[in-house]
Amino acid sequence: MRLALLAASLLASTTVSAQPPATEPSGGEAAFRAIYKELVETNTTLSAGSCTLAAERMAARLKAAGFPDQDLHLVVHPDHPKEGSLVAVLPGTDAKRKALLLLAHIDVVEANRADWERDPFTLVEENGYFYARGASDDKAQAAVWVDTLARFKAEGYKPKRTIKMALTCGEETAGAFNGAQYLAAQERQLIDAEFALNEGAGGMLDDAGKPIALNIQAGEKFPQNYRLEVTNPGGHSSRPVKENAIYRLSDALIKLRAYDFPVQSNDATRGYFEAMSKLLSNPAAPAMAVFAANPGDAAAASTIAAADPAWNAILRTTCVATMLDGGHATNALPQRSRANVNCRIFPGTSVEAVRQELERVVGDPEVKITTLETRSEIAPPPPLTERVVGPARKVAAEVFPGVPLVPLMAAGGTDGAFLTPAGIPTYGLTGFFSDREGSRAHGLNERMRVKSLMDGRTYLYKLVKVYAGS
Repeated sequence: MRLALLAASLLASTTVSAQPPATEPSGGEAAFRAIYKELVETNTTLSAGSCTLAAERMAARLKAAGFPDQDLHLVVHPDHPKEGSLVAVLPGTDAKRKALLLLAHIDVVEANRADWERDPFTLVEENGYFYARGASDDKAQAAVWVDTLARFKAEGYKPKRTIKMALTCGEETAGAFNGAQYLAAQERQLIDAEFALNEGAGGMLDDAGKPIALNIQAGEKFPQNYRLEVTNPGGHSSRPVKENAIYRLSDALIKLRAYDFPVQSNDATRGYFEAMSKLLSNPAAPAMAVFAANPGDAAAASTIAAADPAWNAILRTTCVATMLDGGHATNALPQRSRANVNCRIFPGTSVEAVRQELERVVGDPEVKITTLETRSEIAPPPPLTERVVGPARKVAAEVFPGVPLVPLMAAGGTDGAFLTPAGIPTYGLTGFFSDREGSRAHGLNERMRVKSLMDGRTYLYKLVKVYAGS
C-alpha cells in the first residue's frame, strides 16, 4: 500500500492556523501552555477525532518557529486518513553520531461528556491541576517535545546529534492502525535513532506532595489476549444436563483465578525494589531488599505481591478474564461459551509458552485456548547503560535535587514495543510526578498537576540538550 508522505509544502497549504509558537529562548511558559491547550483540545479519539489534524497543527507551529519544509514530515496512510503522524527533524552537526528520537502518541482514549465533571476536550485548570482527556496520557509529553524543538530553533541551538520527534497515532486502541509500528516497519530511515525517549515512567510524590523517586522505564510487559472456548450440542433448557458449556468454562476460569505464574526478575525490577526498599516506610520494604538481593526468595516475593497489586504485576506474568460471551437463547442450553483472558507477559517469556501454561492450569481438553492477534514482537528490556542513565541522573540532580533515579519495568504497554524490537532501544522518562492516585489516565476526569507538567518540561528540555550535545 502506498504511503502519503508530505513535507511542509503540503503543510503550508493547510487551512489550520497556528497560534504563535514558543519562541522565547528561555522560559516561554505562556507559549508552551498554548501548544498544550491546542493539542489537548484537538479531539484525537478513534471514533470522532483526527490525529492528522493534531499533527498538522503541531507541524504548523514548528514551521512558524522556523523549521524548513524538508524537516517536517506528515505521514498519512491512504487507508487511514485521520490517523496521521508527524516526524520533525532538527539536524545535528556531527554526521557520525546517531540521532535521538523523541516519541509520543497523540491519540487518546474515548471520553463520554455525560460521565465527566467537565468537558473532556476543553482544557480546564483548577486547584493546581489541568483536567482533560489526554492532559496526561500522552499529550503532556507530546506538547513538551514540540515546545522543546521550537525553543531550540528559536535559540539557534545546533545539536551535535540529530534530534527527531515522532508524534504518532493508534497507541490507545488495540487493533487500530498504529503509527509507531508503521514508521518502524515502513519508514525506518525517517525515525532511525540510537535510542528513544518515550512515555512509561514518571515520578512518585509522598503524601505531602514531595518528590521521592524519579523513574526511568526499561522494558515493559507484553499484552496478549487469549480466547477460552467451550462448545456443546446444547438442547432445551427444560431438560438440563450437567455437561454445560457455561459451567465448564466457569470451572476453567476459577482455576485460572487461583493460579499465580512463577516469579521472575530482571535488572529493572531488581533495581526498582532495591531502591524502593530504602525510600518507603511500607511494611513490605524489608522484603523488597531481600528480593533485590535474592530473587529466588519465595517468602519475600509473596510479601511484596500481597502488599500491592502494582508490585505483584511486575513480579510475574499475569492473566485475567476480561470479557464473557455465552449462550444463544434464554430458553436453550448453551452451545458455546467464550471468555477473553488478557495476559501481561513478563519479558523473556513467549506467547506460546503462556498459552501452554494456561492449558496446563485449566487441565481440560474440552476448553480450547487460542492465541488472538499478537501486537508486536517480544523484545528483552533495553539495557540501562551509563550512556543513557548518566545524563538522566545528572539532570535529575539539578532539577529535582536529592531525588534518586529509579529503574522501572512497566506493567502496561507503550509504543516502545514496536521500536525496541526494531533496534531502537526505547526508554520511558517524563519527569512528571504524581501521587498514588495517579493521573486518572484512561478514566474519568483525567488530570495533570500543573507543577508536575512545568517541572517535567524543564527536566526534559535540559535532558534532551545534554543527550544531543554529548
